[in-house]
Amino acid sequence: MTQLYPFLFEPNLHAVVWGGRRLRPYKGMAATDEPIGESWEVSAVPSSTSIVSNGLYRGKDLNHVIGLAPQEILGATVAEKYGNQLPLLVKFIDAERDLSIQVHPNDEMARREHGKLGKSEIWYIIDAKPGSYLYAGFKDAITPEEYKCRVADGTIVEVLAKHTVKAGDVFYLPAGRVHAICGGILLAEVQQSSDVTYRIFDYNRPGMDGKPRELHTELAAQALNFKVEDEYRTQYSNLSNRANRIIDSPFFSVRVTELKRAFHRNLIKYDSFIISMCIEGDCRLRMRTTGDEVVLREGHSTLIPASIADYDVIPLHGKSRILDAYIDNMDRSLGGQITRFLHITGK
Repeated sequence: MTQLYPFLFEPNLHAVVWGGRRLRPYKGMAATDEPIGESWEVSAVPSSTSIVSNGLYRGKDLNHVIGLAPQEILGATVAEKYGNQLPLLVKFIDAERDLSIQVHPNDEMARREHGKLGKSEIWYIIDAKPGSYLYAGFKDAITPEEYKCRVADGTIVEVLAKHTVKAGDVFYLPAGRVHAICGGILLAEVQQSSDVTYRIFDYNRPGMDGKPRELHTELAAQALNFKVEDEYRTQYSNLSNRANRIIDSPFFSVRVTELKRAFHRNLIKYDSFIISMCIEGDCRLRMRTTGDEVVLREGHSTLIPASIADYDVIPLHGKSRILDAYIDNMDRSLGGQITRFLHITGK
């Protein structure tokens, strides 16, 4: 591989029964009547892999490109831990109608049942029509037996925690937490790279093929965490020109930054790829190590290789909002700090 640079990607849109009409215009594409529910922004899932749209590797699928230099692109620690595979999947989701009530398995169950990663995820609300809400977690304690009865009689939503939402709200959904995005919501999703979903209840509606969609009641019962939490919404600071911490989890770290001027990001210390999703306002990314530049449009995303993750983000029209996702592999031991100092100073 001669050079690494921030990868942009071809549109990867998915039509679904609950989808809306906002994603194509959000991405600067012509509107259609097709119900697009998901834009898979950066994906290494074999069934729907991202295709690079810029630079030397234009037209190549992301897994092929990663295979050429996995440590440099993913980060040495990530490459070793995940077998040279990208461990995250990020999407934009537009729900015109309610999604099914669902849950995802953890890593242990997903590997046992499907030979795949589990699925913890986080939602960042980009826009919500007045009165829009979602479900996350249980509001009342129930038993597995009551759960099955409520799925059978269609009353499961009565025991779910319902949250009215607005732009900027965040919800973390660890594997095992029951959830559903409901109509009127546009959001960004960061998740483990997995397509395993257990559908609990789907309002008895047909899918795109006109047939009822499959439910996974028994598997969901095994995956569900029935614990009732005091708070399901994630609280975070929202200061301008600062990378605001949303979450640090075992699976990903997420930051959000509202930019009103050029902003320097040096994330090489994390030994991880960086996925940047442009939530609002076009911006330019300039790599300090190579001098490469890319324009990141609103509604688009980029993967920045770990080895060049020292860059400036420059808003092009007054203000931009960026959501960053990566794996925190930073060595915080004294030895690690000394090693980083020697690397930075060249000693």
